[in-house]
Amino acid sequence: MANFRPIEMPTGEDSPLSAAVMNRDRNTLSMVAEAVKHNQTLLAYQPVMIAQQGNRVGFYEALIRVMDDTGRIIPAKDFMPVVERAELGREIDVVALNMGLRTLHQNPSVRLSINMSARSIGYQNWMQTLNRWLRKDSSVGERLILEITESSAMDQPELVVDFMDRLSSRGICFALDDFGAGYTALRYLKDFFFDVLKIDMQFCNGIADDRDMQILTKAMIDIGRHFDMLVVAEGVERAQDVEVLQQMGADCLQGYYFCAPEIRPDWLFNPRGRGKKTGMHA
Repeated sequence: MANFRPIEMPTGEDSPLSAAVMNRDRNTLSMVAEAVKHNQTLLAYQPVMIAQQGNRVGFYEALIRVMDDTGRIIPAKDFMPVVERAELGREIDVVALNMGLRTLHQNPSVRLSINMSARSIGYQNWMQTLNRWLRKDSSVGERLILEITESSAMDQPELVVDFMDRLSSRGICFALDDFGAGYTALRYLKDFFFDVLKIDMQFCNGIADDRDMQILTKAMIDIGRHFDMLVVAEGVERAQDVEVLQQMGADCLQGYYFCAPEIRPDWLFNPRGRGKKTGMHA
């Protein structure tokens, strides 16, 4: 045993896996930075349906997309986990807000939710963009919903509460996105001013076949109702799941069962305001 020497495995930045991950992340950051620089960004819109009214839209969620150098459209899930903690994440939030507010201005019958990170709170360019559009068209604030993920909100809860307090006075609504996926301190819910609670898709997709998920989801719906929030079930893909979520009392449903996100929905930029009427219900 005197000559035995254990094999030293590379760790941290020395490991091939870490090097590969870092290289991938650098490539992602570079791709997104180029897309922002050359205005190769766009929004895809997915309807959020009123649960008890079949084909009636409550509002639309605007989802950021970027195009790579081949023209391929890249969804947010493929780049936001990398960019959201970098300065580039703030720039993406500004781009999404600007495009979303332009959509609201051009489509006066539409209500729209736009994603943002809590890290963009206090970011000067983001607030300047919001103020510029509110001066141009005050009605966009009344039709705007800002979605903040559960994990992002819990990073700086006091900052988020103050931010929501200031903007809610301007008619803006707020949605807590991906509820159940993070580590919410439930005691903060009574301090937040969220108008909408969006239950993470991992609970809703396939819920008709999973009694455990039914119990958990019903508890989240009850929490939302207690705090007077509109409850949205995300990731709905099957008719049987729609039925179960309706019976549980979800207010709205969102997912591929109804419609995939669309870059050019038929209502987009209807200058006469004759697009499909939308509006949340209490």
